[in-house]
Amino acid sequence: MTRARLALLTGGGLVVLAVSVSVAVTIGPADITPAEVWRSVAARLGFGQSPLSPLREGIVWNLRLPRTLLAAVCGAGLALCGAVMQSLLRNPLADPFVLGVSSGASTGAVAVIVLGWGVGVLSMSAGAFVGALLSFGMVMLLSHTLGGSMDRVVLSGVAAMQLFSALTSFIVLTSADAETTRGVLFWLLGSLSGAGWSDVFLCGTVLFSVLAVCLANTTTLDAFAFGEEAAANLGVRVTHARIVLLSVTALLTAVLVSSAGAIGFVGLVLPHAARALTGSAHARLLPVTALAGAVFLVWVDTVARTALDPQEIPVGVVTSLIGVPAFIAVLYRVRSKT
Repeated sequence: MTRARLALLTGGGLVVLAVSVSVAVTIGPADITPAEVWRSVAARLGFGQSPLSPLREGIVWNLRLPRTLLAAVCGAGLALCGAVMQSLLRNPLADPFVLGVSSGASTGAVAVIVLGWGVGVLSMSAGAFVGALLSFGMVMLLSHTLGGSMDRVVLSGVAAMQLFSALTSFIVLTSADAETTRGVLFWLLGSLSGAGWSDVFLCGTVLFSVLAVCLANTTTLDAFAFGEEAAANLGVRVTHARIVLLSVTALLTAVLVSSAGAIGFVGLVLPHAARALTGSAHARLLPVTALAGAVFLVWVDTVARTALDPQEIPVGVVTSLIGVPAFIAVLYRVRSKT
Protein backbone atom coordinates (compact mmCIF):
# COMPACT_ATOMS: atom_id res chain seq x y z
CA MET A 1 0.00 0.00 0.00
CA THR A 2 1.30 3.45 -0.93
CA ARG A 3 1.45 6.36 1.49
CA ALA A 4 -1.11 8.17 -0.65
CA ARG A 5 -3.61 5.35 -0.26
CA LEU A 6 -2.97 5.18 3.49
CA ALA A 7 -3.50 8.94 3.76
CA LEU A 8 -6.71 8.57 1.74
CA LEU A 9 -7.97 5.75 3.98
CA THR A 10 -7.08 7.60 7.18
CA GLY A 11 -8.43 10.94 6.00
CA GLY A 12 -11.57 9.32 4.65
CA GLY A 13 -12.02 7.44 7.90
CA LEU A 14 -11.79 10.65 9.92
CA VAL A 15 -14.37 12.32 7.67
CA VAL A 16 -16.72 9.32 7.94
CA LEU A 17 -16.27 9.32 11.72
CA ALA A 18 -17.02 13.06 11.99
CA VAL A 19 -20.12 12.70 9.81
CA SER A 20 -21.23 9.60 11.74
CA VAL A 21 -20.95 11.40 15.09
CA SER A 22 -22.77 14.50 13.86
CA VAL A 23 -25.60 12.44 12.34
CA ALA A 24 -25.88 10.00 15.26
CA VAL A 25 -26.31 12.89 17.69
CA THR A 26 -29.39 14.04 15.75
CA ILE A 27 -31.16 10.67 15.87
CA GLY A 28 -33.79 10.54 18.58
CA PRO A 29 -37.09 12.09 19.66
CA ALA A 30 -35.83 15.70 19.64
CA ASP A 31 -35.83 17.40 16.23
CA ILE A 32 -32.15 18.34 15.71
CA THR A 33 -30.30 18.52 12.37
CA PRO A 34 -26.58 17.90 11.70
CA ALA A 35 -26.18 21.55 10.66
CA GLU A 36 -27.55 22.66 14.02
CA VAL A 37 -25.14 20.34 15.81
CA TRP A 38 -22.15 21.80 13.98
CA ARG A 39 -23.35 25.37 14.59
CA SER A 40 -23.75 24.54 18.27
CA VAL A 41 -20.20 23.16 18.35
CA ALA A 42 -18.95 26.31 16.61
CA ALA A 43 -20.77 28.45 19.17
CA ARG A 44 -19.06 26.55 21.99
CA LEU A 45 -15.73 27.37 20.34
CA GLY A 46 -16.63 31.06 20.18
CA PHE A 47 -17.88 31.29 16.60
CA GLY A 48 -21.41 32.63 16.28
CA GLN A 49 -24.49 31.71 18.30
CA SER A 50 -26.09 28.34 18.86
CA PRO A 51 -29.38 27.78 16.97
CA LEU A 52 -30.62 25.39 19.66
CA SER A 53 -32.93 26.17 22.54
CA PRO A 54 -31.52 25.57 26.05
CA LEU A 55 -33.45 22.29 26.26
CA ARG A 56 -32.17 20.95 22.94
CA GLU A 57 -28.69 22.30 23.76
CA GLY A 58 -28.75 20.19 26.91
CA ILE A 59 -29.88 17.12 24.98
CA VAL A 60 -26.93 17.47 22.61
CA TRP A 61 -24.20 18.40 25.09
CA ASN A 62 -25.24 16.50 28.20
CA LEU A 63 -26.76 13.35 26.73
CA ARG A 64 -26.14 12.49 23.10
CA LEU A 65 -22.71 13.95 22.30
CA PRO A 66 -20.77 12.46 25.25
CA ARG A 67 -22.47 9.12 24.66
CA THR A 68 -21.67 9.12 20.94
CA LEU A 69 -18.06 10.17 21.52
CA LEU A 70 -17.63 7.50 24.19
CA ALA A 71 -18.98 4.94 21.70
CA ALA A 72 -16.35 6.08 19.20
CA VAL A 73 -13.57 5.87 21.79
CA CYS A 74 -14.68 2.42 22.99
CA GLY A 75 -14.97 1.08 19.44
CA ALA A 76 -11.53 2.38 18.52
CA GLY A 77 -9.97 1.06 21.71
CA LEU A 78 -11.46 -2.42 21.55
CA ALA A 79 -10.57 -2.79 17.87
CA LEU A 80 -7.01 -1.65 18.60
CA CYS A 81 -6.68 -4.16 21.45
CA GLY A 82 -7.92 -6.95 19.20
CA ALA A 83 -5.42 -6.12 16.46
CA VAL A 84 -2.50 -6.06 18.91
CA MET A 85 -3.54 -9.30 20.64
CA GLN A 86 -4.01 -11.12 17.34
CA SER A 87 -0.49 -10.13 16.30
CA LEU A 88 1.27 -10.84 19.59
CA LEU A 89 -0.41 -14.21 20.05
CA ARG A 90 -0.44 -15.01 16.31
CA ASN A 91 -4.08 -15.96 16.76
CA PRO A 92 -6.79 -14.58 14.45
CA LEU A 93 -9.46 -15.36 17.07
CA ALA A 94 -7.90 -13.28 19.85
CA ASP A 95 -9.70 -10.27 21.28
CA PRO A 96 -10.31 -8.95 24.81
CA PHE A 97 -13.78 -10.51 25.02
CA VAL A 98 -12.97 -13.97 23.65
CA LEU A 99 -9.82 -14.27 25.78
CA GLY A 100 -11.69 -13.38 28.96
CA VAL A 101 -9.92 -10.06 29.57
CA SER A 102 -13.20 -8.14 29.49
CA SER A 103 -14.78 -10.61 31.92
CA GLY A 104 -11.87 -10.26 34.32
CA ALA A 105 -12.10 -6.48 34.10
CA SER A 106 -15.83 -6.69 34.83
CA THR A 107 -15.17 -8.78 37.93
CA GLY A 108 -12.59 -6.31 39.19
CA ALA A 109 -14.88 -3.35 38.59
CA VAL A 110 -17.85 -5.04 40.26
CA ALA A 111 -15.72 -6.00 43.27
CA VAL A 112 -14.98 -2.30 43.79
CA ILE A 113 -18.58 -1.17 43.14
CA VAL A 114 -20.49 -3.80 45.10
CA LEU A 115 -18.06 -5.11 47.71
CA GLY A 116 -16.19 -1.86 48.21
CA TRP A 117 -12.83 -3.62 47.90
CA GLY A 118 -10.02 -1.12 47.79
CA VAL A 119 -12.29 1.94 48.08
CA GLY A 120 -9.98 4.87 48.71
CA VAL A 121 -7.09 2.89 47.25
CA LEU A 122 -8.47 1.39 44.05
CA SER A 123 -10.75 3.23 41.67
CA MET A 124 -13.22 1.36 39.49
CA SER A 125 -10.77 1.51 36.56
CA ALA A 126 -7.89 0.27 38.72
CA GLY A 127 -10.01 -2.63 40.00
CA ALA A 128 -10.91 -3.48 36.41
CA PHE A 129 -7.23 -3.39 35.45
CA VAL A 130 -6.32 -5.83 38.23
CA GLY A 131 -9.13 -8.15 37.14
CA ALA A 132 -8.04 -7.94 33.50
CA LEU A 133 -4.45 -8.85 34.40
CA LEU A 134 -5.57 -11.79 36.55
CA SER A 135 -7.79 -13.11 33.78
CA PHE A 136 -5.17 -12.75 31.07
CA GLY A 137 -2.52 -14.30 33.32
CA MET A 138 -4.79 -17.30 33.83
CA VAL A 139 -5.28 -17.65 30.06
CA MET A 140 -1.55 -17.53 29.34
CA LEU A 141 -0.69 -19.98 32.12
CA LEU A 142 -3.42 -22.44 31.18
CA SER A 143 -2.72 -22.32 27.44
CA HIS A 144 1.04 -22.72 28.04
CA THR A 145 0.39 -25.73 30.27
CA LEU A 146 -1.85 -27.28 27.62
CA GLY A 147 0.59 -26.74 24.77
CA GLY A 148 0.09 -23.16 23.59
CA SER A 149 -1.60 -23.92 20.24
CA MET A 150 -4.24 -21.59 18.81
CA ASP A 151 -7.09 -23.88 19.89
CA ARG A 152 -5.68 -24.10 23.43
CA VAL A 153 -5.45 -20.31 23.73
CA VAL A 154 -9.05 -19.84 22.62
CA LEU A 155 -10.32 -22.63 24.88
CA SER A 156 -8.36 -21.17 27.80
CA GLY A 157 -9.93 -17.80 27.07
CA VAL A 158 -13.41 -19.35 27.07
CA ALA A 159 -12.66 -21.01 30.42
CA ALA A 160 -11.45 -17.71 31.91
CA MET A 161 -14.45 -15.86 30.51
CA GLN A 162 -16.86 -18.33 32.08
CA LEU A 163 -15.04 -18.35 35.42
CA PHE A 164 -14.90 -14.58 35.81
CA SER A 165 -18.45 -14.14 34.50
CA ALA A 166 -19.62 -16.61 37.15
CA LEU A 167 -17.64 -14.76 39.85
CA THR A 168 -19.18 -11.47 38.76
CA SER A 169 -22.70 -12.89 38.86
CA PHE A 170 -22.05 -14.44 42.27
CA ILE A 171 -20.82 -11.11 43.71
CA VAL A 172 -23.79 -9.21 42.31
CA LEU A 173 -26.46 -11.71 43.34
CA THR A 174 -25.16 -12.23 46.87
CA SER A 175 -23.99 -8.75 47.82
CA ALA A 176 -26.10 -6.18 45.95
CA ASP A 177 -29.65 -4.99 46.53
CA ALA A 178 -32.31 -5.35 43.84
CA GLU A 179 -31.82 -1.89 42.34
CA THR A 180 -28.03 -2.19 42.22
CA THR A 181 -28.33 -5.68 40.74
CA ARG A 182 -30.51 -4.45 37.86
CA GLY A 183 -28.16 -1.57 37.11
CA VAL A 184 -24.99 -3.66 37.26
CA LEU A 185 -26.39 -6.50 35.16
CA PHE A 186 -27.53 -4.04 32.47
CA TRP A 187 -24.07 -2.41 32.54
CA LEU A 188 -22.36 -5.81 32.28
CA LEU A 189 -24.15 -6.41 28.97
CA GLY A 190 -22.45 -3.30 27.60
CA SER A 191 -24.19 0.02 28.05
CA LEU A 192 -23.28 3.60 27.19
CA SER A 193 -26.41 5.10 28.75
CA GLY A 194 -24.52 6.62 31.68
CA ALA A 195 -21.80 8.24 29.57
CA GLY A 196 -20.50 11.59 30.73
CA TRP A 197 -17.73 13.94 29.72
CA SER A 198 -15.44 12.59 32.46
CA ASP A 199 -15.72 9.11 30.88
CA VAL A 200 -14.93 10.54 27.45
CA PHE A 201 -11.85 12.38 28.71
CA LEU A 202 -10.53 9.42 30.74
CA CYS A 203 -11.09 6.81 28.03
CA GLY A 204 -9.89 9.15 25.28
CA THR A 205 -6.68 9.97 27.14
CA VAL A 206 -5.89 6.30 27.74
CA LEU A 207 -6.80 5.40 24.14
CA PHE A 208 -4.45 7.94 22.57
CA SER A 209 -1.68 7.03 25.02
CA VAL A 210 -1.97 3.31 24.22
CA LEU A 211 -2.26 4.04 20.49
CA ALA A 212 0.99 6.04 20.69
CA VAL A 213 2.75 3.12 22.43
CA CYS A 214 1.46 0.65 19.85
CA LEU A 215 2.42 2.87 16.90
CA ALA A 216 5.91 3.19 18.38
CA ASN A 217 6.15 -0.62 18.32
CA THR A 218 4.77 -1.35 14.85
CA THR A 219 8.03 -2.92 13.64
CA THR A 220 8.00 -5.16 16.72
CA LEU A 221 4.44 -6.25 15.96
CA ASP A 222 5.43 -6.91 12.33
CA ALA A 223 8.28 -9.11 13.55
CA PHE A 224 5.92 -11.21 15.68
CA ALA A 225 4.17 -12.29 12.47
CA PHE A 226 7.15 -14.58 11.78
CA GLY A 227 7.09 -16.15 15.25
CA GLU A 228 8.90 -15.49 18.51
CA GLU A 229 12.16 -17.09 17.42
CA ALA A 230 12.31 -15.10 14.21
CA ALA A 231 11.41 -11.92 16.10
CA ALA A 232 14.25 -12.54 18.54
CA ASN A 233 16.67 -13.07 15.66
CA LEU A 234 15.55 -9.71 14.26
CA GLY A 235 16.61 -8.04 17.50
CA VAL A 236 13.24 -7.86 19.26
CA ARG A 237 13.24 -8.30 23.01
CA VAL A 238 10.34 -10.70 22.86
CA THR A 239 9.44 -10.99 26.55
CA HIS A 240 9.77 -7.26 27.20
CA ALA A 241 7.72 -6.34 24.12
CA ARG A 242 4.99 -8.82 24.97
CA ILE A 243 4.73 -7.64 28.59
CA VAL A 244 4.58 -3.96 27.58
CA LEU A 245 2.06 -4.35 24.77
CA LEU A 246 -0.20 -6.81 26.57
CA SER A 247 -0.13 -4.64 29.71
CA VAL A 248 -1.19 -1.49 27.84
CA THR A 249 -3.96 -3.36 26.01
CA ALA A 250 -5.16 -4.79 29.33
CA LEU A 251 -5.12 -1.26 30.79
CA LEU A 252 -7.13 0.12 27.88
CA THR A 253 -9.61 -2.77 28.06
CA ALA A 254 -10.05 -2.22 31.80
CA VAL A 255 -10.72 1.51 31.45
CA LEU A 256 -13.22 0.92 28.64
CA VAL A 257 -15.00 -1.83 30.58
CA SER A 258 -15.23 0.37 33.70
CA SER A 259 -17.02 3.04 31.64
CA ALA A 260 -19.12 0.97 29.23
CA GLY A 261 -19.25 -2.62 30.48
CA ALA A 262 -18.19 -5.69 28.53
CA ILE A 263 -18.77 -5.06 24.82
CA GLY A 264 -17.87 -8.16 22.89
CA PHE A 265 -16.48 -9.04 19.46
CA VAL A 266 -15.50 -5.53 18.32
CA GLY A 267 -11.83 -6.49 18.74
CA LEU A 268 -12.38 -9.70 16.79
CA VAL A 269 -14.28 -8.44 13.75
CA LEU A 270 -12.81 -5.02 12.95
CA PRO A 271 -9.08 -5.95 12.68
CA HIS A 272 -9.93 -8.53 10.00
CA ALA A 273 -12.00 -6.02 8.06
CA ALA A 274 -9.22 -3.41 8.29
CA ARG A 275 -6.56 -5.94 7.33
CA ALA A 276 -8.42 -6.62 4.09
CA LEU A 277 -7.96 -2.93 3.21
CA THR A 278 -4.45 -2.24 4.50
CA GLY A 279 -2.55 -5.50 4.56
CA SER A 280 -0.70 -6.76 7.62
CA ALA A 281 1.84 -3.95 8.19
CA HIS A 282 0.90 -2.48 11.56
CA ALA A 283 1.87 1.11 10.77
CA ARG A 284 -1.09 1.06 8.38
CA LEU A 285 -3.30 -1.48 10.14
CA LEU A 286 -3.57 0.08 13.61
CA PRO A 287 -4.89 3.57 12.74
CA VAL A 288 -7.34 2.20 10.15
CA THR A 289 -8.54 -0.46 12.61
CA ALA A 290 -9.12 2.18 15.30
CA LEU A 291 -11.12 4.38 12.92
CA ALA A 292 -13.18 1.42 11.69
CA GLY A 293 -13.97 0.41 15.27
CA ALA A 294 -14.99 3.95 16.16
CA VAL A 295 -17.41 4.28 13.22
CA PHE A 296 -18.77 0.77 13.81
CA LEU A 297 -19.64 1.28 17.48
CA VAL A 298 -21.13 4.74 16.91
CA TRP A 299 -23.73 3.22 14.61
CA VAL A 300 -24.23 0.07 16.70
CA ASP A 301 -24.96 2.24 19.75
CA THR A 302 -27.32 4.40 17.70
CA VAL A 303 -29.27 1.28 16.70
CA ALA A 304 -29.20 -0.01 20.29
CA ARG A 305 -30.74 3.15 21.76
CA THR A 306 -33.34 3.79 19.04
CA ALA A 307 -34.45 0.43 17.58
CA LEU A 308 -36.95 -0.31 20.38
CA ASP A 309 -37.46 3.26 21.57
CA PRO A 310 -38.23 4.08 24.39
CA GLN A 311 -36.68 0.79 25.54
CA GLU A 312 -32.92 0.53 25.10
CA ILE A 313 -30.99 -2.56 24.00
CA PRO A 314 -27.59 -3.07 25.67
CA VAL A 315 -24.97 -2.32 23.04
CA GLY A 316 -23.12 -5.53 23.92
CA VAL A 317 -26.15 -7.54 22.84
CA VAL A 318 -26.08 -5.94 19.38
CA THR A 319 -22.32 -6.44 18.94
CA SER A 320 -22.70 -10.10 19.93
CA LEU A 321 -25.48 -10.60 17.38
CA ILE A 322 -23.12 -9.25 14.74
CA GLY A 323 -19.93 -10.75 16.15
CA VAL A 324 -20.92 -14.39 16.65
CA PRO A 325 -21.53 -15.05 12.93
CA ALA A 326 -18.28 -13.21 12.16
CA PHE A 327 -16.47 -15.35 14.76
CA ILE A 328 -17.79 -18.51 13.10
CA ALA A 329 -16.72 -17.24 9.67
CA VAL A 330 -13.19 -16.47 10.90
CA LEU A 331 -13.01 -19.88 12.61
CA TYR A 332 -13.96 -21.68 9.39
CA ARG A 333 -11.47 -19.62 7.39
CA VAL A 334 -8.68 -20.51 9.82
CA ARG A 335 -9.67 -24.18 9.72
CA SER A 336 -9.58 -24.19 5.92
CA LYS A 337 -5.96 -22.96 6.00
CA THR A 338 -4.78 -25.71 8.35
